[in-house]
Amino acid sequence: MACRLADSVFLLKGPHQTLIRSRRIATQCSPGLYYLKWENQLQKGIKHKGHSSSPRNIHIVRPVAVPVAPISEDSAEYRKQLANSYGFRQIGEPLPENVTLKDVIDSLPRKVFEIDDVKAWTSVFISVTSYALGLFMISKAPWYLLPLAWAWTGTAVTGFFVIGHDCAHKSFAKNKLVEDIVGTLAFLPLIYPYEPWRFKHDRHHAKTNMLYEDTAWHPVWKEEFDSSPLLRKAIIYGYGPIRPWMSIAHWLMWHFDLNKFRPNEVKRVKISLACIFAFMGIGWPMIIYKAGILGWIKFWLMPWLGYHFWMSTFTMVHHTAPHIPFKSSNEWNAAQAQLNGTVHCDYPKWIEILCHHINVHIPHHISPRIPSYNLSAAHKSLQENWGKYLNEATWNWRLMKTIMTMCHVYDEKHNYAAFDQLAPEDSKPITLLKKMMPDYA
Repeated sequence: MACRLADSVFLLKGPHQTLIRSRRIATQCSPGLYYLKWENQLQKGIKHKGHSSSPRNIHIVRPVAVPVAPISEDSAEYRKQLANSYGFRQIGEPLPENVTLKDVIDSLPRKVFEIDDVKAWTSVFISVTSYALGLFMISKAPWYLLPLAWAWTGTAVTGFFVIGHDCAHKSFAKNKLVEDIVGTLAFLPLIYPYEPWRFKHDRHHAKTNMLYEDTAWHPVWKEEFDSSPLLRKAIIYGYGPIRPWMSIAHWLMWHFDLNKFRPNEVKRVKISLACIFAFMGIGWPMIIYKAGILGWIKFWLMPWLGYHFWMSTFTMVHHTAPHIPFKSSNEWNAAQAQLNGTVHCDYPKWIEILCHHINVHIPHHISPRIPSYNLSAAHKSLQENWGKYLNEATWNWRLMKTIMTMCHVYDEKHNYAAFDQLAPEDSKPITLLKKMMPDYA
């Protein structure tokens, strides 16, 4: 449905001739037509600079219906309007069916796949020093500056995750034993078991946005949503107000249950879990011994919650939008899912540096073997060769509001149905988010 405003004016005739434009509001909109009405009717004349004029001295140029061609859902104009509505910079065109993932990979310069030891260890140096600086700021900051220190430290420790992430994808070092050791150590402060996460994450890359097989966040299933009132309320809060920390639930559910892993994976999973429990059994008591329970909260828990804010936010922005579908395996297309179904999002420069450009995410899904320090060069190549198919955004509140208030329950036709559409009586948290969250893009 397409609508357009038409200018309508009052022409005031008299000693002080003035052209006055009215305020216009829509009264009805039908395909191809837009109707207008006056917000305020002229009843007693118009006063202008101390003079009054009778309505009989006013010539009314009446508004008329303006025909407008409907906007095609395949058009660039439609995608531009949709992008603005959702908080995107660009929504990509659908990728042609005949394009394969190999076609996209082959278009990338070979140098973006090269491992550079100096750059890899520089990223370790950046994360270690920024994390140490964060802990120093926490120790010295007055109480009212602690949130800033926690924000910095939580973002810095997210860089450890990205280093372990590169190690898991075999894009950190040429020596695979070094990668396993560095990855395990990088994940320790996060209480993240390296091998269990690696196994699940590999499946996420192989089955990105596949309805049942993807191990990252799915839309909520309608059957699950309707199964019990208590679970429904928990889901509404989880995918609504506390969604920026939902990765905590994902971490607990996916990485500590041996039954979720194949028999040939269990041995490595047990080793990772032993490392995590050793860190908790030794590191936490040492923190509490030196700084007390409040010190444990101050130095470990709050930065950890900051890390999970970014873990959740990055993940949902990368793969969740009203126009990006989750598809069944028989409909799924690798190139469409990885190039057309993944989102590039720009964040403030300090976040990009501390998190090693993990949000340059489309090339990472084209090939996980691209090291994090080469992602920007790879994305530039994708823009040059496949730019019109890319989904791109700069982080903003409208984008977050769209995800948190619209992208909820799986719907085959529309991709998502919002909680407040399906269960308005239980969806007060979503209604509150719509009122409270800024709409700035």
